[in-house]
Amino acid sequence: MTRLMPRLARDPDAAAAAKTRLLAANELFHDLDAETMADVSEMTNVTTCRAGQLLFGPENRGEVLFFLKKGQVQIYKLNAEGKKLVLYDLKAGSFFGEMSLLGQGMADNYAEATEDSLICAMSRGDVYALLESRPAIARRVIDHLAERVNLAEAQLETLAHEGLDTRLAIALLRASDADDVVRGLSQQDLAERVGATRESVTRMLNQMAASGLVTLARRKITVLDREGVSRRARRES
Repeated sequence: MTRLMPRLARDPDAAAAAKTRLLAANELFHDLDAETMADVSEMTNVTTCRAGQLLFGPENRGEVLFFLKKGQVQIYKLNAEGKKLVLYDLKAGSFFGEMSLLGQGMADNYAEATEDSLICAMSRGDVYALLESRPAIARRVIDHLAERVNLAEAQLETLAHEGLDTRLAIALLRASDADDVVRGLSQQDLAERVGATRESVTRMLNQMAASGLVTLARRKITVLDREGVSRRARRES
């Protein structure tokens, strides 16, 4: 990753203020007082990475906690055959990292930027110090990571026990927006979310389209019959 400070950061005071604003937008820090935010800012470095860049993996871990200001990051595993299994996608305002001190080991996980991203990174020692000195932040971290663990476990459970039609229906419902549209995902992206080949996903999507459940376009899937897709997700006929 290339280290950088925001452009207005030629002046050290301006640099500190810019970094504090980046951190204050994060879900952990949005309502902290100025003194606490200044302490947190001192502990972090601002980094940028390009889409496709790996932030950490089993052979590449250093920083322990990352705060995503801009862009998107994908957390995934590789199975025994080397196939990518996407656990979840994180958007701006989220945090992620190796948190073994809280039972959130990510030693076998990968984190990859799927868009050009701006990130604040904190070292292991500084994370420990922050959590010990700020119990309120520690509680937030625990709550958020517990939710993240539950999401990952649910995803792995689905991959292990459900058929492709059910897995794909669940993935479409999770990824669709308020207008029932899945945007920006290729069929390969969907395959990585449901643990299948792109060809299998293409066949299943075409079947769903023929049944009037969805319409297909380039990186856009519109759910026409949400109840019908939901029945598939529940394995109902």
